[in-house]
Amino acid sequence: MAEYTCIVCPLSCQLTVSETGDGEVTVSGNGCRRGEIHGKNEYLNPMRMITTTVVVSNREEKRLAVISQGEVPKKMVSECLKEIYRTVVEAPVSCGDVILKDICHTGVDIVSTVTIE
Repeated sequence: MAEYTCIVCPLSCQLTVSETGDGEVTVSGNGCRRGEIHGKNEYLNPMRMITTTVVVSNREEKRLAVISQGEVPKKMVSECLKEIYRTVVEAPVSCGDVILKDICHTGVDIVSTVTIE
């Protein structure tokens, strides 16, 4: 059994997720179907967005804000961050530019969230 706070809407329902002996996953406490789906996904395969910064080598602004274009498996966040933190970019960089393609073979790109001339 696991407990989560649902984040798919402002209600913040308190979810309880249980797994039966035959592998069926049930969710209680959800106020809507989306909460049930979120609870099952969080229990079976938790995913996370990554937002952080990378080093900019040739500008006064020393950091560039970046974000993942999709979610990565929660268990891979640390590995992804290690790769991101080793990355150094040079300006100019435009908002939306891919900084790291297919980070850690997740199929997710890391992109710039701002433009630095």
